[in-house]
Amino acid sequence: MANIFERNRAELEDLCKRRFFFRQGSEIYGGVSGFYTYGPPGCALKTNIINLWRRHFIIEERLMEIEDTNIMPHPVLKASGHVDRFSDFLVRDVSDDKKFYRADKLLEDVMEDKLKEKGLAAEKVKEYTLVRNQADAYSQEEISEIFRKYDIRAPESGNKLTEPEPFNLMFPTPIGPSGLIPGYLRPETAQGIFLNYKFCLEQNQNRLPFGVAQVGKSFRNEIAPRQGLTRQREFTQAEIEWFVKPTAKQLKKFEAVSSEQMMLFSSDLQLAGKSAETITIGEAVKSGMVNNETLGYFMARTGLFLTSIGVKPEHLRFRQHLPTEMAHYACDCWDAEIETCYGWLECVGIADRSCFDLNAHAKAAKVDLAFREKLDQPIEMEVLRLKKDAGVAMMKAFKKSGRVVKEWVEKLPQEELKALIDEATKDGKAVRTVEVADDQTEECTFLPEHLVCETKKVCSKAGCLFDLQEKQSTVQFTPGVVEPSFGIDRILFSVLEHSFYVRPKDESDEEKQQKNVLRFSPNIAPYKMTILPQDQRVQRTDKYAELMQLMQSGAALCGHTCTVDDSSATLGKRYARNDEVGIPFACTVDFTSLEDSTVTLRERDSTEQIRLPAAEVAALLDQLCLRRTTWKDAQARYPARSAGYP
Repeated sequence: MANIFERNRAELEDLCKRRFFFRQGSEIYGGVSGFYTYGPPGCALKTNIINLWRRHFIIEERLMEIEDTNIMPHPVLKASGHVDRFSDFLVRDVSDDKKFYRADKLLEDVMEDKLKEKGLAAEKVKEYTLVRNQADAYSQEEISEIFRKYDIRAPESGNKLTEPEPFNLMFPTPIGPSGLIPGYLRPETAQGIFLNYKFCLEQNQNRLPFGVAQVGKSFRNEIAPRQGLTRQREFTQAEIEWFVKPTAKQLKKFEAVSSEQMMLFSSDLQLAGKSAETITIGEAVKSGMVNNETLGYFMARTGLFLTSIGVKPEHLRFRQHLPTEMAHYACDCWDAEIETCYGWLECVGIADRSCFDLNAHAKAAKVDLAFREKLDQPIEMEVLRLKKDAGVAMMKAFKKSGRVVKEWVEKLPQEELKALIDEATKDGKAVRTVEVADDQTEECTFLPEHLVCETKKVCSKAGCLFDLQEKQSTVQFTPGVVEPSFGIDRILFSVLEHSFYVRPKDESDEEKQQKNVLRFSPNIAPYKMTILPQDQRVQRTDKYAELMQLMQSGAALCGHTCTVDDSSATLGKRYARNDEVGIPFACTVDFTSLEDSTVTLRERDSTEQIRLPAAEVAALLDQLCLRRTTWKDAQARYPARSAGYP
């Protein structure tokens, strides 16, 4: 059954195009898929959402904000793994190689259609749901097998499809006049934060934990962009990297949000073919469903942000990544998904990325990105250390790779080192695969003489070791990262859908026409108020110009935008067309205004009105938009508009 968002889809698309919230980029030239231009109301709406995001996260969480470059050199994205692994699987129509599809999205669509079949058995519902949920988690071989199993074909022609092939999503771009420096448009804003972590740590007086944020454009060469703003090739991200000690992910502020009720769709529920459940984030962390307090805190804060800008709570859930789709370096990952006309849409990813990124850049750039923590009272213990003669023997045995292999052995965790020694002693040798250079491994055979160790007394603090004789007062480790990543355009699209409704026809309305309304929260509405003269006679007076200037200037000083609708249309029609773009308040200047400088203020959703002095409009508007007062409070303070006004 179609949800309410599907039923409203055509009308909302028409409204957005007609009122120029957004249109396809370069539309007069025919446009290119995946690129969109925001018009005046859309641009204002997006700006307001970003500003509220900054207030909610950067200001309230005391984050540092940076602005890094949109173009990144090849070594950066090679180290991060994007050059080698940032791909989606592509399939082509065997009879027309210009018709191609993103394999996982095509699979999701096919499963959705199958789930709509009438009289479907329970086991089939579970099977199709599981396949749909795992669509973007399958390997190349697995998705190929799934396509064969369900005989998935090209949607338009019904032709067979080619085998899935990886397609890298990055836009390459040469740098410099010679074009010899390879670069890419950045596929995410996160890498710029990791590159500048060291400098931000210095700005934070070398203290953990701390967070860094960045808002900006990202670029992905999507295989088959569709569904409007939900899948673009150029889009806006707002990302946070919260750097934390890996062994200390508790957070004092978590207690303040622990009672927040959230709809959580854990991997266990998905694999069992069940629905999401509503529990508190405190219970989810305590049970281990959510890995740690820091991750849970940002999940809760994300939920609060999304509902504050107009996302309906009953259409918001957090879905945990399945084990097969979880990045190898991630401890846990949840997506904030919002229900739209396209189903559940991933809008925010909240991941515990461990220390993968910092380690990758430290190794590739040969820069020390470790954090040094002062010790309080070190704990004394005994550990194995490689003897000097054993190290010399190892370096001779492995020749050019000797130094790298020796360092690899020295860095082994104690349990792994003991296991290696025991195996070599028992069997006369032990074989291990060692990375000796970038993307180059070597199979190394260790003999007992290579692994002769001695026991040393060391001090332990936070999982780090150092010799007692060195009298070190610090330990070092690479910080872990919890990353909330927001897709601003998808959030904006979701807010549009959740805000749209059709006002029932009023029999007393002479026009008796259907009226579309965007119920934007005042804090994100593109324009906060519209000023309307009652008719042309009022408009022609000097007093009207004076009152309009007073209210516009006052609102502008508070940082709020106002429009003026002084067309010849009836007041009812002007109310309706301003409701359609989501303006929450309408201020009418009538003949009484010319006498006593009072005006009426109409609230969009209730259509109720109050009367107040024009000089007080800006202050009240500011209080309403910042949610420091409510419309009910305003009604209690000012009288309702007298009956008899048109």
